[in-house]
Amino acid sequence: MNINIAYGKENIFLEIPEANLQDIIQSEEDGKSIIDENIVIKSAFKNPIASQKLCELAKGKKNAIILTSDITRPCPSYKFLPTLIKELNNGGIENRNIKIILGLGIHRSHTESEKRKLVGDYVYEKINIKDSNPQDTRLIGRTTFGTPVEVYEEVLGAGILIATGNIEYHYFAGYSGGAKAVMPGICSRNSIQANHKMMLDDKAKAGNFYDNPVRADIEEAGKLVGIDFIFNVILDDHKNIIAAVAGKNNEAYIEGVKKYDAIYKREVKDKADIVITSPGGYPKDLNLYQSQKALENVKNISKEDGEIILVAKCPEGFGEDVFKEWMTNCKNYHLLREALKKNFVLGGHKAVAISKIISSKNVFLYSDFNPDETSMMGFKKVGNIQKHIDDRIARDSNVKITVVPTGRFVDMNSEGKSQY
Repeated sequence: MNINIAYGKENIFLEIPEANLQDIIQSEEDGKSIIDENIVIKSAFKNPIASQKLCELAKGKKNAIILTSDITRPCPSYKFLPTLIKELNNGGIENRNIKIILGLGIHRSHTESEKRKLVGDYVYEKINIKDSNPQDTRLIGRTTFGTPVEVYEEVLGAGILIATGNIEYHYFAGYSGGAKAVMPGICSRNSIQANHKMMLDDKAKAGNFYDNPVRADIEEAGKLVGIDFIFNVILDDHKNIIAAVAGKNNEAYIEGVKKYDAIYKREVKDKADIVITSPGGYPKDLNLYQSQKALENVKNISKEDGEIILVAKCPEGFGEDVFKEWMTNCKNYHLLREALKKNFVLGGHKAVAISKIISSKNVFLYSDFNPDETSMMGFKKVGNIQKHIDDRIARDSNVKITVVPTGRFVDMNSEGKSQY
């Protein structure tokens, strides 16, 4: 069977015999009738959850700030921002009084061409677009978990604050989207570090919303900042918008999570000898820091002595300096975990997550990293995936292979059902 996997801005084509192909795990919507994205977007704005329409909320407000995703996220903000801005215009807020803040978290700043690509030509020309700055923040309070909520100052005092993003599984926050536009989106490194250190809790895992301490902390941060309205989308495996929710946080967000689970939560009955996965290509495989999430989501569907092949181009390498430093000790999981418990640092948390998987699985990496870098991190370098598969089948004709083209699903057997 012919299978294609996204790799950067290209695709890799693989031929896997049907006798050896155990499963292809992808969106339930994939391959079905085409959904009109504009209808999905407009319908969400027309039918907000637990809220007035955005145009009604905007009446009497002097200005608006829209929080959007940065370049490392797949959220197609340019598709819905024109409709969102029109809603604000209809409520009396002029373009000169609207500002879009791209939530960087601890990621790098954008070039002007990247900003234009993220928001689209029309919005780029009409609206003030800015990156958040994790060094220009103000403390506005603390969550019940003790996390200091230090927020980018330009967001404070907005007449109306709108959080946007896309919903998908997150390996320790449960799900992306919702108030995650605030934490980590526009918070300081100090705040993000305090929130992320709770990832060591067993309940901090993909697909868990109800009693996930990381997610609960994020929700509290969103309330402290005062999100007035959210707009979140759900994407298929080709990054098309197949569903959207709008309205009050977190009522609208929870409905979005339910929609997402209905599409992506799967029950995997049999584990595979080989699991092949990708973050979904550009921009999610810009660097290893982001690509790690795909590896995390498939770790439970390979056999204990099985293989995982991560297909991630990583043209920007590691993507974060602290992460790069910690990855040099990735082969020693217990050393890294103990070091993180004693002194939690952002970047180190990702290295520990990768190290845990490498310590129990044979993990191969197909990427721009050279053989020495790959080996140093604890991965095995694979130069030709097709040849690797063919050789494995030649040695064992019964080998079973599962392919997860976008590495974003939750196995119900390992994670359990979400509670809302």
